[in-house]
Amino acid sequence: MTDNVDHRITPSLHPENVKSIDGFDEQTAPYLAPTMTAFSTAYEGVRAVLAAKEAAAANPTWNEAQQIIHTDDFAQKHLARITKSFDVTRSNLDKAIVALEQQLTTPIESKAAASIAGEIRAFVRDMPTEKRHAFIQQALDAADHVTLGAVLGSPPYLSGLDANFQAVYVRHYHERNSPELAQRLKAMKGAKQMIEERAGLVFESMARAVGAPPHKAAALRKAKTAAEQAFVLKDICQ
Repeated sequence: MTDNVDHRITPSLHPENVKSIDGFDEQTAPYLAPTMTAFSTAYEGVRAVLAAKEAAAANPTWNEAQQIIHTDDFAQKHLARITKSFDVTRSNLDKAIVALEQQLTTPIESKAAASIAGEIRAFVRDMPTEKRHAFIQQALDAADHVTLGAVLGSPPYLSGLDANFQAVYVRHYHERNSPELAQRLKAMKGAKQMIEERAGLVFESMARAVGAPPHKAAALRKAKTAAEQAFVLKDICQ
């Protein structure tokens, strides 16, 4: 990947943008490397087509239509590589995000004896709702694994919680105890979003690089093929 900026190409496709994703750092960089490669493939692909367009314009035997056709042929090859790179990268990010989400929502294992855990749950269940949530938050802040395991490692109704609140607290628990996973998940979600928002820009960029929209290039190619048919030598039946 090159860090050179080509002002003819939209800066939104530059691979260095990946470093601005929330959650990107030395630890998450390896997990976002495929995303950076995908954007580099796009950026350098557009740059290559721009160079091809310049070369086509310098060919004295090609008129404007021929320049567009040949440049578009080259652009379509790059587009195939670019779209595949984005699709594969996004798909892999999706799978990784699902796996991380599962890790961050895994039920908590109780670390207290069954009798003590039961007493903790009963104590929490008997609290007013506001105090109950404040108590659990204090346990999270204090990393009180015994209390949290008893309350969050059993059916929520035993502690006077509903399933949604328990799920939120379980997520907070895992994020506090596995910050590297939470950071990686945040970065991967950002990478996926960047691909979804910016990958489509490559089509417009390619059309500008070719010097004509795809439908015009296709029409010129069709007209060229039709015209060439007049020069095909056909057998004449005697």
